Amino acid sequence: MRKQVSYQVADIPGFKDALLEWAKQFYEVVWLDSNNHAQTYNTYDAILAVDALTVKATDAQNAFEDLREYQKGTNDWLFGYLSYDLKNDVERLSSQNFDGLHFPDLYFFQPKKIISIRGNTIEFNYLRMVDDEIEIDFKSITKGRVDNFEEKTNKNPIRIRMRIFKDEYFKSVRKMLQHINRGDIYEANFCQEFYAEDTEIDALKTYKKLNAISNAPFASYMRLGDKYLLSATPERYLKKEGNKVISQPIKGTAKRSANAIEDQKLASALITDEKERAENIMIVDLVRNDLSKSALKGSVSVEELCKVYSFEQVHQMISTITAEVANGKNPVEIIKETFPMGSMTGAPKVSAMKIIEDLESFRRGLYSGAVGYFTPDDDFDFNVVIRSILYNETEKYVSYAVGGAITAKSIPEKEYEECLLKAKAMREVLENIQ
Repeated sequence: MRKQVSYQVADIPGFKDALLEWAKQFYEVVWLDSNNHAQTYNTYDAILAVDALTVKATDAQNAFEDLREYQKGTNDWLFGYLSYDLKNDVERLSSQNFDGLHFPDLYFFQPKKIISIRGNTIEFNYLRMVDDEIEIDFKSITKGRVDNFEEKTNKNPIRIRMRIFKDEYFKSVRKMLQHINRGDIYEANFCQEFYAEDTEIDALKTYKKLNAISNAPFASYMRLGDKYLLSATPERYLKKEGNKVISQPIKGTAKRSANAIEDQKLASALITDEKERAENIMIVDLVRNDLSKSALKGSVSVEELCKVYSFEQVHQMISTITAEVANGKNPVEIIKETFPMGSMTGAPKVSAMKIIEDLESFRRGLYSGAVGYFTPDDDFDFNVVIRSILYNETEKYVSYAVGGAITAKSIPEKEYEECLLKAKAMREVLENIQ
């Protein structure tokens, strides 16, 4: 049984900061923060889960069945991630590219402690607690009585490398265009990795700097032992709320300008950009098809098509697709039938994933996977892992990846420029983390 206790807090930004410092003591941490973005389907402003009672970590083989049994068996809150390479459990695919991070393909845990924020209300939701534990923790957080943890920094400047260079990128994009022109696919998301070896960072400090720059609506900080995710993602993968399922793919990007008039022109140009709209609409069709596998007949609907939202670093084109599912529909099955996110694969989906595996130079792993949670009521909410830094502390390996949709109208040089734009925040944070 869980116990819930609520408190009112006036200084929410200060509480969030203290909460993350307090969470440093735990080996399992998932923090999801909306950064006060007004999202139609948000349940929480922010939520933290720490301290595993039980854990399910596995490779891709039979992963969804293992997760289904774990989720059903615990009948409790579960927090964790689904890596992109779970595609290999959904279809007859493989992942043979270089992997410098070595994260499990799937990792979920049942947290003893969950702390959520809505407005000025802080709710503590604890499992198997001792007497007064919630009150003690609340006082420790609000009064700053937490252990002092030594910040880990790299004494040498972080040297960021590219897994492929510009000419190789152009060559791979041209090969992808050949596939498109031949009719093998209509669109595919092509990604590249930036990395640093023999590097130590203070993960929480790095996340806070990234979040301050990006202020993203689906930001997340995750620690699972020696493995970290520091994410400023703007994209929701999939949410289930009762019988309703919501997906919000992003396709279409434009830079921001400090000049207000110029910035508005850039946003307006994105709205009418034929190529960017085509990218978005193709993925909307793919997501509609994915959702139809689980949905009640005739219930799939496009609530929002190609709407432009503005974030700190970029303007983005986002669509919202919803569907209704039957009572008792297993939540893990809904995810399996739509995974991975269409915006990170292409159309047709399986063919695109095969070509992606052939042309990319790194194993995506958690990048372009999803982080989130299941509730005891079989609801869930997951983001898409993009605009993110991944860190293996033991192997001292830091990685971030970026990509974009390649269509028949893609120009390799412009696609490369878009990648660098998306990578800007992560590079700035890592190069100035000292």
